[in-house]
Amino acid sequence: MAKSEWSFKSAVELSAALAAKKVSAVELTQDAIDRIERHDGKINAICVRDFDRALDAAREADAALARGERKPLLGLPMTVKESYNIAGLPTTWGNPAHKDFVAREDALPVTRVKDAGTIVLGKTNVPLALADWQSYNDVYGTTNNPYDLGRTPGGSSGGSSAALAAGYGPLSIGSDIGGSLRVPAFHCGVYAHKPTFNLLAMRGHVAPPAPPLPFERDLSVIGPMARSAADLSLLLDVMAGPDPIEAGIAYKLELPAARHTAFKDFRVLVIDTDPVLPTDTAVRGTINTLADNLAKSGVKIERSSPLLPDFAASSRLYMRMLLSFLAASFPPDVYAGAKAAAEALPEGNNSLGAERLRGIALSHRDWVAANAGRTRLRAQWRELFKTYDAVICPVMPTPAYPHDHSPDQEQRRILIDGTAHVYTDQLAWPGIATLPGLPATAIPTGFAPDELPVGVQIVGPWLEDRTPLKLAELIEREFGGFVPPKMFED
Repeated sequence: MAKSEWSFKSAVELSAALAAKKVSAVELTQDAIDRIERHDGKINAICVRDFDRALDAAREADAALARGERKPLLGLPMTVKESYNIAGLPTTWGNPAHKDFVAREDALPVTRVKDAGTIVLGKTNVPLALADWQSYNDVYGTTNNPYDLGRTPGGSSGGSSAALAAGYGPLSIGSDIGGSLRVPAFHCGVYAHKPTFNLLAMRGHVAPPAPPLPFERDLSVIGPMARSAADLSLLLDVMAGPDPIEAGIAYKLELPAARHTAFKDFRVLVIDTDPVLPTDTAVRGTINTLADNLAKSGVKIERSSPLLPDFAASSRLYMRMLLSFLAASFPPDVYAGAKAAAEALPEGNNSLGAERLRGIALSHRDWVAANAGRTRLRAQWRELFKTYDAVICPVMPTPAYPHDHSPDQEQRRILIDGTAHVYTDQLAWPGIATLPGLPATAIPTGFAPDELPVGVQIVGPWLEDRTPLKLAELIEREFGGFVPPKMFED
């Protein structure tokens, strides 16, 4: 069957087509459903299908369009990460113990996208507890990369990135604490935005059986995913803002405009590798090509700066604070074993793995001291952004790697230009933006020699999310963006 002319259009393009009556919401929804039924046996991106309700919502959207109604996402089909509650659908976080849990109400972010007119096709696959850059679990199986079925699509929002690359609607939503928006976008050649910390209210993005109450998960955010940079802004604007039953009682959101709208006005620091975790030849190459192209287009590019916070020190701090948070949900026996291993560490061992162990055993007193270090780090970044508008740097050190489901992630290894590195040390590059809570936009920049996608993240100033998003739009417009996988040239 020939692919539809609409399958890989952006949300902005589809909204214009809907308004001009060139296509209907039912046609777009049915097209996405047809693609899922045709291709998802190979990819396994959509773990929970909700097609009947989606078609009902599409018919309602067409009726609204016919009445002249306009909403930001009216008539657009999209997918939602499995970890969000959707009324009437299971939420498991990949845990078989919760396979029968059915949410009673939509998560607040889902309510917001539905109120904006979107049509939810279903839920996308995740790793167990959202704790991997590979998206597999014993409830729903393994999600494959649409560019190479033998490789990871990334995680933990890997089902969402694979769905976007496969043409299952123009939008999706995910979450990020260790790169879970940016990593799958990088591995599947799509776009994602990790917002400034706490910019998007998360109520209802919670593992069962926890109640859907307003809360802040330290370091963690939710955010938009798409096949186009402008679509990220469209979805972000719908999702952003305080929870109406908590901070929203008093506060409203008003994000500042992007600092600039033309290449010639941007000042950008570009980092392509670091001894903490080197990047491979393909990743370095695409970053350097992008930097050269931006310089030719008028962007003021610098390749190093004493203003950049010490990457080794901030990576160690991130490992401690991340694992301190994650360890709160560890089973007692796992926690006890890790705590004993941390106590046995030699005092001089400051490897990233050692810092992760120390983080698991971190006392509240030590956490407060670590948090003071994060406060100083944020001050360093504020100072840097007086000189630069954005920092372009890696998301991950290599393109997508083959599936590796060995249970102990600390024992897994990845090859960077032939040299083995600890799998979990890959946290360092996502952590550059996660620890200080900064916005970071992941964009595709092309392909490695083996035809796997590669990309970068554009890190911006605190609450100035529109600045990296605008730079991403300019890069896409000038140099191109998403390219569909060859398996969909049908």
